[in-house]
Formats: sequence, structure tokens, C-alpha cells
Amino acid sequence: MKRRKAREHALQFLYRIDFSDGTGGKTRSYAKPGELKSELDSFWNEAGDVEPEVKSFAEDIITGTIKNLETIDSVIQRIAEKWTLSRIASIDRNILRLAAYELLFRKDIPGAVTINEALEIAKKYSTAESASFINGLLDRIVREYCAKEPDRKKKK
Repeated sequence: MKRRKAREHALQFLYRIDFSDGTGGKTRSYAKPGELKSELDSFWNEAGDVEPEVKSFAEDIITGTIKNLETIDSVIQRIAEKWTLSRIASIDRNILRLAAYELLFRKDIPGAVTINEALEIAKKYSTAESASFINGLLDRIVREYCAKEPDRKKKK
């Protein structure tokens, strides 16, 4: 449950910067040194008391997603054939981004766990239809980008 809470915080942060930018789904890149850290500090101050391991995992997801955003968005755009990123609801877009980050760059997390967590978060923060949409896209990412990785750890 701690990792789910961390993923929820990551979603909230990504949604916040996506929504506040008004850039049609293109989250800012944080080119200036310390800019992301400053925004994360502000976010955690508003979040209140958060366990250190939850905060640490959330920050790993946030920074990894932002660092690899161009690649992640390119993969999502290719997989979501008839959808542009700006047409995908911001909540769904950011759930897809953080899950795609885990699938593509975090080989220590089983793909099934990532997808399940993304679906549970989608059901909580979005809609049942969104969960189905997200599931379909994440399944395609696994099939097309992760299927050749037999060394991915299998945890339960």
C-alpha cells in the first residue's frame, strides 16, 4: 500500500504541473537547476506528513517520468493510434505516463504489478472507462516494448 500511496502522490504532482502549465499535455521540462526540487518541496509541504519511503518512491517516479517524458510521450502517442496526447484526459495521460515510466525504465518492478496499480489508481481518480482504456494501452506497451525482456523480476 505504501507504493500505491507513492504512485498516487506522483500522479497528483504530475497532474498539478500538467494542469497548471496549460500546455495541452506537454509537461514542462525543468531546464533550470533546482526548479524541480523547489516545486517538489512546495508539493510536499502542502501534502503534510508523508512517510519517508512513500516520499522517496514518489520522487523516483516523478523525476524518472519527467526526465524521460519525451520518450514516454512518444511511446504513448504511437500506441494510442487515434488519440493525440492533448485529447487524453489529463488524469489518464499522467497515469499512463507514470506507468509507462515504470514499464520502460524500472526493470525491478513487474509489469503486471505496474498495470494493476495503474488500473486501481484510474478507478479511484478517473472512471471505469478510463481504466479499460489505460489497460489496453499499457498491455500494448508491454507486448511491443517489454516482451523481449525475460530478465524482468517477478515479485508477488
